[in-house]
Amino acid sequence: MTAEKKKKLEEAGIDLGEALNRFMGNENLLERFLGKFLQDENFKKLTEAFENGDKEAALAASHTLKGVCGNLSMTALFDLLTEQVKKLREDDYNGAKEMMKDITEHYDRTLDAIKG
Repeated sequence: MTAEKKKKLEEAGIDLGEALNRFMGNENLLERFLGKFLQDENFKKLTEAFENGDKEAALAASHTLKGVCGNLSMTALFDLLTEQVKKLREDDYNGAKEMMKDITEHYDRTLDAIKG
C-alpha cells in the first residue's frame, strides 16, 4: 500500500493503525477486505429502507453496516452509524433519517479513498 493511498484512507476516517492490528499487519489482506467493502449492499439497503419508511429494515441495515465499518476501523462512519442505531432504537426515526446526509458524505468519501 502506497503512502499516498494510506493518507487518503486516513483522511476518509479509517484508523489504519487499528485496521492493520486487526489484520495482523498484513496490508494486502486489509486491501482485499477494503475492496470487498465496495460490493457490500448494506448502505444501499439502508438508503432504500429510509426511502420506503421501513424502520425495521433501517435498523437492521444501519446495525449491520456499523459492524462492517467497525471491523474495518472506519471510525468516522462507525461513529455516525452508532449514533443512528441509537436513534432508531430510541424510536427517533426522523433524527436517524436526518443523519443520512452526513452518513452518505462519509460513505462516499470512504469509497473514493478505497478506490483511490
